[in-house]
Amino acid sequence: MKNKSIHINEEQLNRQYGYRIVKRLFDAVASTCAVIVLSPIFLIIAIAIKINDPKGPVFYSQTRVGKDGKLFKMYKFRSMVTNADELLAQLKEQNEVEGAMFKMKNDPRITKVGRFIRKYSLDELPQLINVVGGSMSIVGPRPPLTSEVEQYTDYDKQRLMVKPGATGMWQVGGRNDVDFDEMVELDLTYIQKRSVWLDLVIMFKTVKIMFVPNGAY
Repeated sequence: MKNKSIHINEEQLNRQYGYRIVKRLFDAVASTCAVIVLSPIFLIIAIAIKINDPKGPVFYSQTRVGKDGKLFKMYKFRSMVTNADELLAQLKEQNEVEGAMFKMKNDPRITKVGRFIRKYSLDELPQLINVVGGSMSIVGPRPPLTSEVEQYTDYDKQRLMVKPGATGMWQVGGRNDVDFDEMVELDLTYIQKRSVWLDLVIMFKTVKIMFVPNGAY
């Protein structure tokens, strides 16, 4: 268990006017441009998903918890069988990550195409649509499920003080190789130290691990 010693100063976060304005402008412009530029890749992935599983949808949406506990629909490319949520209850005991989240390396719900796009984080690309809409940022804490937040301590809930991100310190800092407590520490460290420069560093590392995966599955 990590030493839970990071405590976020909400007043200090609220005073970061310049950073918040720059971050939102950058998020809106960069995500819009990215969706346009990456549209051919979106199409290729969509076709591959349909060929692999013709009956299922291309996109998968799921209710997640955003800033200050606000719920929103997060979008991803579907990487699992269509009844994946129903099958989750049967796999809970095989969870390989301690804490309030579920991860399983050889998850039987993942399709062949899904395994590939998850390895290279391509399934996350539709989250750019969330960034355009403002429910997410490019960089921030991982957006949790409502069932996960129900298990949060007050300390863990500090993750919800800022917008969740399509990428963040958890994704570039080990991802599935870290447990829940370590993920919380990484996210709180980001919130405490966030800046334009740190966001750029995380984005650069995110692009790098799309070509050299760091444990995603």
